[in-house]
Amino acid sequence: MAFLDRSHTVPTSDRASGARGKELFAGILLVALIATLGIRNVVPADALVPAVVTLLFAVGAVTAAFALVCRRDRFRIIWFDLAGSLTFIGVVLSVLIEPDQLVGLFALSDHPE
Repeated sequence: MAFLDRSHTVPTSDRASGARGKELFAGILLVALIATLGIRNVVPADALVPAVVTLLFAVGAVTAAFALVCRRDRFRIIWFDLAGSLTFIGVVLSVLIEPDQLVGLFALSDHPE
């Protein structure tokens, strides 16, 4: 059964870089959760989801910018994967936003509540 042994033809990948990526992604999501809990006291309840989506898009953009600055290919791919997944989560959450909520986030009201 020599054809089942692919150790000489298939290079083994380093598993440590994938573990770092998962830990980094979990850390970024934890920071986003903490920021969401902080934003909850600042913005009204109707504008919470648009604020979280905007936060996820901003963190994804900063992560992609860091990936562009990074010189090593392996870590660059991990950073781009993180940026894409944060953007994907933001897009999925943006389905929950109604237009009135988004207008309420950016519009200034003339009358007191």
